Amino acid sequence: MNIILTGATGTLGSKILFSLFEQKFPSIEKVFLPIRSKNSITPEERILKMLRSEYAPNFIKSNLQQIIDKIQVIDATLLLNPKSFLGDVKINFFIHSAGFVNLSTDIEAKEDIFKENFEFTKDIFKAYSAYIKKFIYISTAFAAGDIGGFLDNDYSTKDKGKYRNHYEASKHASEKYLLQAGKAQNIPIQILRPSVLGGNIKDQPHFFISKYMVFYLFAKFFHNSNSGDLIRISTTETAGLNIIPTDYAAKVIVKAMDREIKQLNIVHSKETNLMAGMSKIFDVVGFDNFSFTNEKINAMTGFKSDLEKFYYETIGIHLNPYLTSKPNQWDTSLLESIMPIPSYDLEEYLIQTVSFAKSKKFRSQQW
Repeated sequence: MNIILTGATGTLGSKILFSLFEQKFPSIEKVFLPIRSKNSITPEERILKMLRSEYAPNFIKSNLQQIIDKIQVIDATLLLNPKSFLGDVKINFFIHSAGFVNLSTDIEAKEDIFKENFEFTKDIFKAYSAYIKKFIYISTAFAAGDIGGFLDNDYSTKDKGKYRNHYEASKHASEKYLLQAGKAQNIPIQILRPSVLGGNIKDQPHFFISKYMVFYLFAKFFHNSNSGDLIRISTTETAGLNIIPTDYAAKVIVKAMDREIKQLNIVHSKETNLMAGMSKIFDVVGFDNFSFTNEKINAMTGFKSDLEKFYYETIGIHLNPYLTSKPNQWDTSLLESIMPIPSYDLEEYLIQTVSFAKSKKFRSQQW
């Protein structure tokens, strides 16, 4: 079995790579990894650093040389020229995990976000359509936008949602393109949509995640705040955030890849209530001068403190649409038939994940 995996040094991509070898090692012939050079570190060096990391699973450490032998690192500049490194080799699974995660709502950012996510996905599919047997696209559970209510796995007919940012819109556009293009060329398409990624729940070390995003950024912001200023957080009593452990999401992706599943949300069956969750985060980082409000807060309505102004002009721009979203219920019956969702207390998990990040000073892994 030959596989191409993009985004292998990313938060989810690295766990997918580990899970591929943990679950399918005997059947894997070659895994091709398109990787960019970074800070004068070659693509090969980046992958070796990740495989030899203290955070790599025991299976990877115990079979390191055999795994290295099954990996072919490709300079990412060659990605759209598959013949240069594939020759006549056919690819059983192309897993497109790489993505440009930018939650900006600025109209000037739209072109770049669509170029990196939508146009690049189209270019990849066109370049590899003669080589692949199946294309797996890692999207986001939020691609349908802020529509609220019950969400099943089929987003292909969901056109009435209000996208919270250009990232969601670009991922949804990519999904629709792939479903149409795959049908036209008789190439099976599988769309897998994790929600917000949190730290490991099963893999060691528990609560580890390689990059701190979304609710971690919220925690980091207030952990680093030396101001005694009061801040009002705009949210609602019913707003929730769906968080799923990264190790669980990666394992599901690998289990689902050879099944006849077209679309799947990889989500928790319950959302974490945001007021309760943010209160726990504030406790962990030691910030207590806050309140919650249903009011909209921006330059027009006025700010009560310098900290409040700084928050709403920086991370608040990106996070506020999620803090004020409509609540969702998620259909997880198909997901749980593949791999049961781990049982744990949502608020305690949030406390532990943020505590772990705090112990690491919110520093992401540099692979």
